[in-house]
Amino acid sequence: MVYALHLPQSRLLFFFLGLVVTFVFIRISVRLIRAKVRWWPGNFTPGGTHIHHVVFGAVFMLLGGMIGLAVPDDQHGVRVAAATLLGVGAALVLDEFALLLHLRDVYWTKDGRLSVDAVFLAIGMTGLLLLGAHPLGYEEFYGEGLAVRVLIILVNLAFAIVALLKGKVWTGLIGLLVPVLPEIGALRLARPGSPWARWRYTEGSRKLRRAYRREARIRRPLIQVKIRVQEFISGRHDEED
Repeated sequence: MVYALHLPQSRLLFFFLGLVVTFVFIRISVRLIRAKVRWWPGNFTPGGTHIHHVVFGAVFMLLGGMIGLAVPDDQHGVRVAAATLLGVGAALVLDEFALLLHLRDVYWTKDGRLSVDAVFLAIGMTGLLLLGAHPLGYEEFYGEGLAVRVLIILVNLAFAIVALLKGKVWTGLIGLLVPVLPEIGALRLARPGSPWARWRYTEGSRKLRRAYRREARIRRPLIQVKIRVQEFISGRHDEED
C-alpha cells in the first residue's frame, strides 16, 4: 500500500474511489429519504432550511483542492487524502448538477437525470485517465516536433468542439481522451435540435429529415436503455417539473 501511494496515478485512483463510493452512498441515502424509511436520518434542515448536499460538496472540493495545492509533493499520504476529499466533493456537487443549472430543485424530475449523466461522464473520463488515456493524445506525439504536436492537438480539439455542437456530448467529451472518436462524432449527422442542426440544416431539408429518422430509430431506444440502467442505480425521476 505504501508503494502504491508513490505511484503517479495514486491520487487519481483515490479521487475516482471517492467519486464512485460517495455517489453510490448519496443515491442510497436520498432513495431511503424519499421512501420515508424511519430508521434513516432525513434531510439536513437546521432552522427549517433544507441544506442540499451540493453545499457540502462545494466545501469538500474547496478543502481538497486547497490541501492538494498547499501540501509539499513528498507528503504522499496527505495528498492522497486531499484527492479523495476532492472526489467526495465532486460526487456531491455533480449529483445536484441539475439543481445548479436550473436554479431550482429538479432532483426527481426528468431534468434531474442530467445530474446522473454528469456523474457517469465524470466516472467514465476519470476511468479512462486511470487506464492510461491522455487528453487530446498529447503524449502519443512526443516523437514529433513541437509545431506538429500543437497542430494535432488543435485539430483534435476542433473536432471535439464540432461533435459537441452537433449534440454528441458523450462523444465530444470522451473524445478528448480517446483518439479518432471526436472525428467520428464531427463527421456524422448532427442531432435534431442541436446548435449545428439549427445553423446548418434548413427546415424540411434531406439532412434534417435523416437526422429525425436516425434519432427515432437508433438514439431514442439507446436513451431508454441508458435511463433504465441509470434509474436502477439512482432511482426513478418521475416527479412533475
